[in-house]
Amino acid sequence: MFRDMRRKKQLLPQEEALAVLERGTNGVLALSGDDGYPYAVPISYAYRDGRLYFHCAKTGHKLDAIARSDKASFCVVDQDQIVPEEFTTYFRSVIAFGRIRVLETEEERRRAAEALCAKYAPGLDSAGEIRKSLPAMGALELTIEHLTGKEAIELHRQRGQG
Repeated sequence: MFRDMRRKKQLLPQEEALAVLERGTNGVLALSGDDGYPYAVPISYAYRDGRLYFHCAKTGHKLDAIARSDKASFCVVDQDQIVPEEFTTYFRSVIAFGRIRVLETEEERRRAAEALCAKYAPGLDSAGEIRKSLPAMGALELTIEHLTGKEAIELHRQRGQG
């Protein structure tokens, strides 16, 4: 169903692709937007157990797009170092493909909020903030079906992968 990567020598091992998701702080969520135009939006996220969590408003472009199609992709750029003297960049990124859904119950939204707070405010007591924000907060969950990572061949060599 998903294409194989053309430049297999640059393919990140699955555990490294997951590590990129763990350490990343934002990415671009891509959905099928209005009139067939792609809709890609930068957004913060949390990753847990094969799922990505996002917060959002309770109405808007993202929710309209998800109502039309639950297929989504999410890209995280881990590194993008310009190397002018080599006319290249040393990059590392991942793309997750999967199905996205709006979290409907308060308990589901709370779990998403807890995952986001654990990532962006570690060590802080976020229970009060979650309790205060939850009634107005929308939340999304993307279940990853396919994950690929790619890096510049130079980085691949540095890690001893070829």
